[in-house]
Amino acid sequence: MKNTPNNYDWLSITIHWLSAIVVIGMFAAGLWMVDLNYYSQWYKPVPHWHKSVGLCLAFATLFRLAWKHLKGHPPIEGANWEVLGAKLAHWVIYLMLFGLFISGYLISTADGRAIEVFNWFSIPALGKLFPDQSDIAGEIHYYLAFGLIGLAAVHALAALKHHFINKDNTLKKMLGVK
Repeated sequence: MKNTPNNYDWLSITIHWLSAIVVIGMFAAGLWMVDLNYYSQWYKPVPHWHKSVGLCLAFATLFRLAWKHLKGHPPIEGANWEVLGAKLAHWVIYLMLFGLFISGYLISTADGRAIEVFNWFSIPALGKLFPDQSDIAGEIHYYLAFGLIGLAAVHALAALKHHFINKDNTLKKMLGVK
């Protein structure tokens, strides 16, 4: 039986807000780096950092889901349709994140090279698994990134609505205040 606490623990709060900052930063960096040309001083380091941070976020997201399963989470507040919408939005956010992780991996490893994560360790490549892999995965990655940012904005607006209009504890729980 899963524990259902009244508030999020500090680790869940930290991972949530770090993930939010990383997703926004990765989106901005991704938009910027696709316009870099070969002669830019940022042509090699920014994609390297983007891949490294993306893989660290993937590991953090896996840990977050395992922690959420073990630790539980506070009940979602609101009307039945809001609770259902929040649950659906959370799962779609996770699916989009994993879609981004997988498509990013497929883009980066289509040429058979491993991904160096901050030069600490390598994630091996599976190579080209299907024709036009990097192009197809790139399109998926691009649209998932925009979709994730859009859904994250709705998620943030819903939290603000709960705080300022409903005057419930939804936002306070994720800020770690009572």
